[in-house]
Amino acid sequence: MNKAYIKDRIHQYYLLTRLNKPIGIFLLLWPTLWALWVASEGRPNLLVFFVFVSGVVLMRSAGCVINDYADRKIDPLVSRTKMRPIAAGLVKPREALILFVALCVLAFLLVLLMNRLTVYLSFAGVALAAIYPFMKRHTHLPQVVLGMAFGWSIPMAFAAQTGSVPKVAWLLFVVNIVWSVAYDTMYAMADKQDDLKAGVKSTAILFDDMDKVIIGILQALVLFGLYLVGQQLQLSTVFYVSLVIAAGFSVYQQFLIKDRIPQRCIQAFLNNNVFGAVIFVGFFLHYTLYYVNNS
Repeated sequence: MNKAYIKDRIHQYYLLTRLNKPIGIFLLLWPTLWALWVASEGRPNLLVFFVFVSGVVLMRSAGCVINDYADRKIDPLVSRTKMRPIAAGLVKPREALILFVALCVLAFLLVLLMNRLTVYLSFAGVALAAIYPFMKRHTHLPQVVLGMAFGWSIPMAFAAQTGSVPKVAWLLFVVNIVWSVAYDTMYAMADKQDDLKAGVKSTAILFDDMDKVIIGILQALVLFGLYLVGQQLQLSTVFYVSLVIAAGFSVYQQFLIKDRIPQRCIQAFLNNNVFGAVIFVGFFLHYTLYYVNNS
């Protein structure tokens, strides 16, 4: 194999794992950090932090690979995805499967550095990541499975940090599922017409003309769920300020999707990165100020 071939393979794998589009990494990272900060009360173990941040990158990359493998006959029919490596014939399906397994193995090797409960939970995480791409053929609710896959890092983070998974962890998990359905419905709105032609199912198709209203309800439920988390943990005012700011971004997202223009729906989806970051800042500042005030 010459250098040009190796360079091309690396580039195609880079595109296949969508490392050039890190929004998925951030949407997986923020709830992971929420969980780590709550579980550790603002002082996460450095090894746990390293394993989970690395795991986020590896498993999101693996998820993109298996998603494109599953959609290899659908992506050529969708204008936004027809040039993805597998759809364009630049990466063979067998290559993609090998890459998916390699990424999962690397992530599992990292998990082996954690306790037994975290290792056991990781098997469910891999299963969710593997089955999600196939759900759009069988149900209009693939976004729910996406939320479960993206949020599984939450109970795993609690298990790694504390050795247990308390009720607040499951509350955060449910909040993340609802949040995922909201933002991924925005994403699906951009592909709605192509998905209908390809026979692909989504919440955007299921919700139809009620999509904006239902997204708004889901956004309100996310904020209420986070409020309940704050109440259960007895968080300080700074956390609730972050909720108010996050609510402002939710309103902005509603403004972006109001006319269902595909590009604006994608912008609304991308804006959820800021939403997740603001919530994390709320957790971070609460615990930071707590230790400053009690030092």
